[in-house]
Parts: sequence; structure tokens; C-alpha cells
Amino acid sequence: MKRIGFIGVYDKTDLVLEIAEVLVKARKKVLVIDATKESIAKYIVPNIFPTVSYITSFEDIDVAIGFQDFEQIKKYISVENDKDIEYDYIFIDTDNLEKVKTFGISGADQLYYITSFGGYSLRKGIEILREINLPLRMTRIFFTKEMLKEEDDYFDYLTLDLKIKWNDTKIYFLIENGDLAANMENDRLQSIKLRNLSNEYKENVIYLADQICPEVNEKVYRKIVKEM
Repeated sequence: MKRIGFIGVYDKTDLVLEIAEVLVKARKKVLVIDATKESIAKYIVPNIFPTVSYITSFEDIDVAIGFQDFEQIKKYISVENDKDIEYDYIFIDTDNLEKVKTFGISGADQLYYITSFGGYSLRKGIEILREINLPLRMTRIFFTKEMLKEEDDYFDYLTLDLKIKWNDTKIYFLIENGDLAANMENDRLQSIKLRNLSNEYKENVIYLADQICPEVNEKVYRKIVKEM
């Protein structure tokens, strides 16, 4: 079982679910834990009888909503505390320090920091990283209008005092090529579809799936994404 953390206040739920769906279609068992303050996934993932905390299936992905830590999830699915949850991958989507701690995200196998360059997303996200104050190794994912060196330089300036160790790779999602509208339509239809997303967006999803689970051939991921 591998844990993959996605940190940041930018609305990243669609992306997390899309990557999870690609892995599911590659025959991996995936649990997505929504550990955001507002439990954002409950507004995207359909569920007939929602409670305070629950696990539901969405496009063959198991999605856990409203849990405070792994112990609560184990109790919900009747797994003893000293046993592992039986998933190939657990994705943890969070935007707050408390859940970073309770879900042990600092010990995740891979960590991604997701932000836009909007004032709130940028500064609030960095505030969370500063509160974490650990030498984590993370990959940056930027949602931006353009890939500008000035934005990169500004981000580097704002994070200069952090203990974070950034991977060299930066992943850019351009937000003005119809992808936001396509994901909004997916949310309205309560489905995960990639066909109306831009080629650049789909290439990034393939790259991230391959980075998270390299044991699956990239050609398989490309076939999966093409059929989604």
C-alpha cells in the first residue's frame, strides 16, 4: 500500500479523482480520502444517504469523506488498528495542517503541492506549508494562465524560508483552455470524463499516473485516458 498526499487550498478534487480513476482502470485498488476542511468531495461524489462520515464508491474509486484519521476509517470498514487497509494506493487530499498531522501525510510515499497564482490559493497554501515546518520532498503542480518565469520567481521568493525540498519537475495546468468548463460539466453530470479536456491536461494526468504507479506501462495509461 502506498500513500500519496495532495496538499494545497486550490480546488484539486477533480484532478485527484481523475488520477485515481486512471489507476483504477489500470486495475489498481484506490481509496481517495477527502481530508479538506469543507469535505469538498461530498459536493462532487454522488451518495444517496450521506452521513457525517462515510465511504462511497464513485466510478469504482472508494472515496472516504468526513473522517478525522485512519483509525476512524479502519473502524468504519471493520479493520483492526494494527492491520493495513487493503488498497494499492491511498490518495489523501487536504488543505489544512490538522489533517496533515492526523493522516500522517509527512510520511507519504509521494507528495504533491497544488496551487494557482491567485492571492488566496498562493498565500494560504504557503501558510499551511510554513505551519507544517518539516523538510518534506514535494512536487509542485501549478494551475496558471501562462507559464511565466515571473510567477515561478515569485513563488520561489515566498517559499525561500521553508524547509520543503522541491523536486526539479514542475507540472503546469493551463487554466484558460476550456479545462475548467469541462471539469464543471463533469461535476454537474457526476462523472469522470477526460475526453473534453485539453491534450495538455490529459498529458499531465498520464504523467502523474505514471509517476505514482510506474509499474504500469505508459502505453496502457495512454489507452485508458483515450477511452475516458
